[in-house]
Amino acid sequence: VIKHYESNARFIAYERRFPTCHLIPMFVDSEVLEETESEDGSVHNVQRRCKLDVDAPRLLKRIAGVDYVYFSQENTLNKRERTLHIESHNETFSNRVIIHELCSYSAHPENEDWTCFEQSASLDIKSFFGFESTVEKIAMKQYASSIKKGKEIIEFYLNQLEEEGISHVPRWTPSLDAPSSSSSSTPPATMPRTNLTTRWRIRRAHKLDADYIKRYLGDLTPLQESCLIRLRQWLQESHKGKIPKDEHILRFLRARDFNMEKAREILCQSLTWRKQHQVDYLLETWTSPQVLSDYYTGGWHHHDKEGRPLYILRLGQMDTKGLVRALGEESLLRHVLSINEEGLRRCEENTKVFGRPISCWTCLVDLEGLNMRHLWRPGVKALLRIIEVVEANYPETLGRLLILRAPRVFPVLWTLVSPFIDENTRKKFLIYAGNDYQGPGGLLDYIDKEVIPDFLGGECMCEVPEGGLVPKSLYRTAEELENEDISLWTETIYQSASVFKGAPHEVVLEIIDAASVITWDFDVCKGDVVFHLYHSKRAPQLPRKDPLVGQHSSITTPGGNNVQLIDKSWTLGLDYSMVESPLTCKEGESVQGSHVTRWPGFYILQWRFHTMPGSASTNLPRVDDVLASLQVSSHKCKVMYYTEVIGSEDFRGSMTSLESSHSGFSQLSHATSNHSQSSSMISR
Repeated sequence: VIKHYESNARFIAYERRFPTCHLIPMFVDSEVLEETESEDGSVHNVQRRCKLDVDAPRLLKRIAGVDYVYFSQENTLNKRERTLHIESHNETFSNRVIIHELCSYSAHPENEDWTCFEQSASLDIKSFFGFESTVEKIAMKQYASSIKKGKEIIEFYLNQLEEEGISHVPRWTPSLDAPSSSSSSTPPATMPRTNLTTRWRIRRAHKLDADYIKRYLGDLTPLQESCLIRLRQWLQESHKGKIPKDEHILRFLRARDFNMEKAREILCQSLTWRKQHQVDYLLETWTSPQVLSDYYTGGWHHHDKEGRPLYILRLGQMDTKGLVRALGEESLLRHVLSINEEGLRRCEENTKVFGRPISCWTCLVDLEGLNMRHLWRPGVKALLRIIEVVEANYPETLGRLLILRAPRVFPVLWTLVSPFIDENTRKKFLIYAGNDYQGPGGLLDYIDKEVIPDFLGGECMCEVPEGGLVPKSLYRTAEELENEDISLWTETIYQSASVFKGAPHEVVLEIIDAASVITWDFDVCKGDVVFHLYHSKRAPQLPRKDPLVGQHSSITTPGGNNVQLIDKSWTLGLDYSMVESPLTCKEGESVQGSHVTRWPGFYILQWRFHTMPGSASTNLPRVDDVLASLQVSSHKCKVMYYTEVIGSEDFRGSMTSLESSHSGFSQLSHATSNHSQSSSMISR
């Protein structure tokens, strides 16, 4: 039995397609130009020259004056890192056409028995005798053909290895007498974002199989799969917090019809929100108040016919006004969020039980008893705000919503609520009036008869509370609710600010004790920014509220405030000085740091819009610049930040500055060795 088909097996199977391969008719011949191996044997590099008979019109070949096209190819097998990288580019017509292709095989980061395969290609046609569009079509056709055959070819040669009795390929281990070289084991540069990507699993049947995506994510087109891989890779490179699972990333892509930029923006905002409010730990930390257990008429109840978790909400029996007055919006929101977190957990469990991807749940809402008291304005407002938060952070988690026994007052409520619900979500709503749900096309089409609740005419006992009016003795005043330590909606210790091109955001801190410690923790929600820290003996003038004053007034925006404190007439090095080197922070990054002050005075934290520098050697834009410009949708960035000044005696020699105060959202690592001198630490 083959225990591990690691990179050795992939390389052996891949090498068998040379010097020719009958499965690739256009691949005529190849020759090895150079073959090298590192001293410890961990890295094997092969360079080839490949001869291709491209399927092109004979007229085009005659005009071009060639019958064959030659490519240079470099294969790098890193046995230590278990990766195989293939890079190739054209030699023929390289001054007219530039073709660059990259392939990568690697062990899956979460399951070493799976193999990740990534492939990308770029085509740049400068000129080709007036046949540029024809060449582009030919190149795309050839590339699409090779993508389709990739899995077939690898499986063919893996089967061939089995037939020859090669039943075990051990993982590479360094020889005891081989020299150790960290440089020789360094893998090639990270694969760029891919255009077409396929991930395959190595099964016990010793074959690469495409069931990972089908088993856990569902059917995806190559473009959709590529978007998922690219967005996950971007998060791994830029987001320093917890990386969500593929299923979670995929929900945000589906919510924006696989528009990468839009999905990335809402996902980054959601990740910041989850970090700020500790949502990842909600199921472990949230304890439902007794009034919710007694009067909240909702709960989980088995699953529907498709295996989706089923949530039942007897909204018509719920005293929404009483719950809001007794609990407040914050507790209701936390309860709803805990329901969504539990739903995600149940989806994962059902995926394992049913052997197919289950990424959403079904909600059954019984409206019997709904009347005008449910249209209480604060209650409707609370419902709308909850819908807004759920829509933003749990997209594509509702598979179907069955609304049963809708009364005459329901259209009024629906008119108020429906504009706040995403259009794709509204399409999943099925509404039944009276007993229509008992007929054809009703409840039995979606839920097995044996799990239909008793209050809907079924035989299954449902443990969802029956509700009733919340006693007014449990009501609490607004002041009592505000004193609770719950802050999902009220102002948090984090501040929000917008950073515009030409208009940085600045915060001033007055330092009395020269040995104080300035700490900061911020997330870059949108765009790229440059972070500075300045010192001045002069007090900056606070911005005036008059909008006619000019650039130094506060600029209020929906995304937060923009405040500029450094006067235009100030000269750097004379009126103020830089005490920290500029730090460029990319979109999605979380940054924490501290600075031990040397002098008293005023310290100014500044976030400035980051402008990509142009290339000095050429007038043509760089690829990185173009990609960056595409990622920034406007001349506006957004940051969420928290800053605090701590006395050196309270700093305790560690970088846990924020944790030692009121913030549980960030931890700063490492330690400062000497508080008598100016020092800083940045942690991403």
